[in-house]
Amino acid sequence: MKSSLAQIDREYGPFADTEQVHGVTFDGRNVWFASGDRINALDPESGETVRSLEVAAHAGTAYDGRHLFQIAEDRIHKVDPTSGQVLATIPAPGNGGDSGLTWAEGSLWVGEYRGQKIHQIDPETGTVLRTIQCSRVVTGVTWVDGELWHGTWDGDESDLRHIDPETGAVLDKITMPPGTGVSGLESNGADLFYCGGGKSGKVRAIRKPK
Repeated sequence: MKSSLAQIDREYGPFADTEQVHGVTFDGRNVWFASGDRINALDPESGETVRSLEVAAHAGTAYDGRHLFQIAEDRIHKVDPTSGQVLATIPAPGNGGDSGLTWAEGSLWVGEYRGQKIHQIDPETGTVLRTIQCSRVVTGVTWVDGELWHGTWDGDESDLRHIDPETGAVLDKITMPPGTGVSGLESNGADLFYCGGGKSGKVRAIRKPK
């Protein structure tokens, strides 16, 4: 297993009226982050919040190229990113214990926090297609360059882990500074991870190791 210390490229926030940052996703231009009763679009260049949608947003957030998906307690809502309208709802596999969420290859991938699992689910029905057992609690989840990564956060310790999607074995680990947690995770598709910072109210950009 390769191990490195996190290189924080940039911090955003804390943001007004945001007590906690949950899920994070990226639409190719803006970083979206969940903050309890809203999903917010952040311009990563200016650092400004450019839009907010009034949607229940308690955990992971994902983007499929057209729609946002947002965990709201024990459900996952499909959301129109223009209007904020909830277009469809499916059950979340962890029945309220879900954390991270990402989109890859036609499926949603859902982190189950205490269960230490990542579920691949059908975005239309919520049917669980397969489950990966992890070795630590799961916060955010993302795929980049065919690699599956997830965040962990337990007490004062937090890291990002690249895992084998078949076995759950940890292949790479990026350790966050003490007291700096990861509550949501998404890749920009290249060299950065965007990480929710929980009760810090921040979003952090972490450099992906080469």
